[in-house]
Formats: sequence, C-alpha cells, structure tokens
Amino acid sequence: MITIGKANDNEYVVNDPSVSRHHARLTYEEEGHWILEDLGSTNGTFVNGIQIARKQVTSKDVIKLGESYVLNLAEVLKANNDYSEEFAALKQVYDNYIQAKIKIQSSNQFKTRLLQSLPFALPGIIGVLIGFSGKGSPALFAISLFITICAPTVGIYWGAKQSAKIPKLLQDLTNQFKIDYVCPKCGTFLGEIPWESLRNRKHCPVSSCKAKWVSE
Repeated sequence: MITIGKANDNEYVVNDPSVSRHHARLTYEEEGHWILEDLGSTNGTFVNGIQIARKQVTSKDVIKLGESYVLNLAEVLKANNDYSEEFAALKQVYDNYIQAKIKIQSSNQFKTRLLQSLPFALPGIIGVLIGFSGKGSPALFAISLFITICAPTVGIYWGAKQSAKIPKLLQDLTNQFKIDYVCPKCGTFLGEIPWESLRNRKHCPVSSCKAKWVSE
C-alpha cells in the first residue's frame, strides 16, 4: 500500500497546493492490479479526465490529483522500489527465447538430416529410372556410379555446413537474451532461470538492488 499526499508521513510526498495532506492511496490486489482510492481529498482525484473514488489503474492511465498535479504511476512505484510491471513483461521475453531456441534447434536438425540422407536415395532413384527405361547403357551406368560415389559426399558436406550454422544462431539469440532478460532496476542478467521461478523469489537477489518483482 502506498499513500500519496503533501504530508511527510506519506510513502509518496507531493508538493502541490491543490493536493491534500493525505490525498490518495494505491493498493495492490492479489490478482495483480493496482487500485487507486481517493481519501476524501479537497480537490478530487481524476483518471483519464473522470473524477473517481476508487478505480483500477495502470501506468498507461492519466492520473491527476487536485487541480493540476499529474501523477506518474511508474514513478510512484519506483519510489517504493516496486518494479512489478516491468518484471511482469519479462515473462514474454523468456517465453519468446525458449520458443526461438527450440525452433532453431529443430529446424536445423531437420535440414541437416535431409541434406545428409537425400543424396543416398538418389542412386536408388536413378537405378529405378534406368530399369523402367529398359536402357542399360554404359553411359547411364557410369552416371549412376558417379552419383553413387559423389552424392553421399556432397550430402555429408552440406549437412555439416548446415549443422555448423546452429551454434552461431544460438549464440546470437543468447546474446540478445542477455540484454533483454535482466532485472528492470539494476540490469543484472537473470540467467536462463524460468520466469515463474524468479517470480517466486519476489525481489532481486542483488543486495544493492532488492527491487520488488512482485507487489505484496
């Protein structure tokens, strides 16, 4: 809970003549929402231009206290060391990373196997075609023999080349993940720990940070 007003005993102090001493209160609900409540202020509390007594709010809402003071919700939460909204956004970052990683690995494995196995099938296909044509000429036999020897070698080469792309693609993905999957306050990389596991910790483990990841 965060109280807002001119009095120094508020968690968030506002120096504005039209704001009451104890003007409003922000309360976090278990569902993950912030509720803004007017505490009987003299000049009222407004959300998106409408006066309210109690309303769910997000950082996208325009909140005005009194006649002119615009309250920045994100700033209020940070004053309370609360980074729950920014931390919640990291779930999508983690999910996207895992999905992209699986896609790279599965896609490249399929291409590698295809390139390595298809050439081995070519001699058989050509043999079938020769049989159906009824032409057992030395020239066709020579071509079939050439493909039998060379095609697998080419397939193995291209398969290995395709396989070699995987580490580079994964490294690029990991490098970007290390930039995006960080504590929203101190910027410490959070490793490949699932978002749900980090959420259970509730705050950043860095002693100099201790940003709140989950509001209580």
